[in-house]
Amino acid sequence: MLVIRRRLWNARVAGLLAVCFLAGCKTVDPKPDYARARERIAQATGQTDCYLPGDDAAIEARVQELLAGGLTVDTTVRIALLNNRDLQGAWMNVGMAKADLVQSGLMSNPSIDFAMRFPASTGIPDLTADLAQNIADLWRIPVRKRGARHDLDQAILELADKGAALAAQAKQAYYDLAGAEMALEIAEQNLAIAQRLLNFALIRQQAGAGAEIDVNLARGPVLEAELAVKTSRLTADARLALAKLLSLTIDAEKLVIRDRLPDPPADFQDVDQLIELARGHRLDLQAADQEVASAEAKWQLEKLNVIPAIQLGAQMERNQQRAQPRRHLLADTARSSIAAGALTAPSIQPRSERHQIRSSERNLSIITGPSIGADLPIFDQNQAQIAKAFYAYQQAAKSYEAVDRSLAHDVRGALERTRTAWEIVHFYREQSLPLANRNLELSTETYRAGKSSLLEVLEAQRFLLDTRSKYVDALHDAAAKLSDLERVIGLPAAQLVTGPLPATRPATAPATAPGG
Repeated sequence: MLVIRRRLWNARVAGLLAVCFLAGCKTVDPKPDYARARERIAQATGQTDCYLPGDDAAIEARVQELLAGGLTVDTTVRIALLNNRDLQGAWMNVGMAKADLVQSGLMSNPSIDFAMRFPASTGIPDLTADLAQNIADLWRIPVRKRGARHDLDQAILELADKGAALAAQAKQAYYDLAGAEMALEIAEQNLAIAQRLLNFALIRQQAGAGAEIDVNLARGPVLEAELAVKTSRLTADARLALAKLLSLTIDAEKLVIRDRLPDPPADFQDVDQLIELARGHRLDLQAADQEVASAEAKWQLEKLNVIPAIQLGAQMERNQQRAQPRRHLLADTARSSIAAGALTAPSIQPRSERHQIRSSERNLSIITGPSIGADLPIFDQNQAQIAKAFYAYQQAAKSYEAVDRSLAHDVRGALERTRTAWEIVHFYREQSLPLANRNLELSTETYRAGKSSLLEVLEAQRFLLDTRSKYVDALHDAAAKLSDLERVIGLPAAQLVTGPLPATRPATAPATAPGG
């Protein structure tokens, strides 16, 4: 019966230890959190292609597939989100935050102590054992988990914000290259316009109707246009910057872009509507909100750390019972003889008594009982760490207020800059360019008819060439401003306008002079 009870006891102890072991064996699986980050990035950028840790081989194949068809604005953003190494490294912050969340929900490991005390004389040593668990984790774990969960949410939002910023940088780099190529096209067209006037001046000189001074005056704009073409061909820096941003190892000169600078979009939504959109979608604002919640949880946790540990456990002590001294026959004989006055044998000890004395040497006493211990908050009541956590909480709250209060100003400023930039593009396209083209046509006709001087034609030509170059700069600046507006609000441009965005013109389209 004793053996059966012992087996049952051992089985219960083994089962309890197995349950505790399995409870502590929690794995870190950040895949659901990666999916949340990917969804946030897609919402902010409008792109579904995005890097996922552990899928590098498939991502490399996808990048090569996107490169094969030439770069558009969309494919450039996709490649950046897939292949940029800085962004790929930022994904690991989500994995680390997930690991911290798992760790925050674990009880601290129990402690066990053994001690042996050896007796001065011969015998079995005394043995003591203490098993204790810090039960303060029971009320600290919920607060720890709440703070770690906010840290994880913040890491996801910061990753998504980094992805949105990268998408804006990728668009800017693409527009820089597209603007450089368009500037080269305009410069070549300007050279052709200047060359036509020079040819006309040469024909008039050969016909005896023009002077050498007219030829020299017409040659000046040609030289300037040739220099502008040579300068515009320096697009290597824009290509290298784009290849670097995309983390590509191919020769940057092999990058082929298919889109030109975008056309002006439809009118934008009302500024108040855009501010509300920004409040709901600005990732940095949401990340700052999670930082406040995390700081508050850490402040509450420090309050619970006034007594950092309360140990509850059990103690066991095994003590050896002192055995009675063995009989000394000579001494017992001497004592019996002295008492009797003659040589006398000692009294005979029963066998049962002798057996009892010997067995008492092997008898042990086992003492068990509960134990409790705690650190007394006498000298250190954790007040310094509580104050530090409170100041960190206040700092996070002020940072959130700073982002929140500047949001409306950021939206208004970005919207005003974007509208102004596109109004300038409209002005060049609808007024300046048509006027410049018309002036050159009229001055050329009157010059051919001998009713005006070549200087008037050169002035009209200079105005046209200068206007065309400024138009390209304005179009490039407007595209960059639109990308900035997307970044400020946290949504792609398609969700910020009142109508659909116009289709981007392909770069392979026949180059025509703006306005005619």
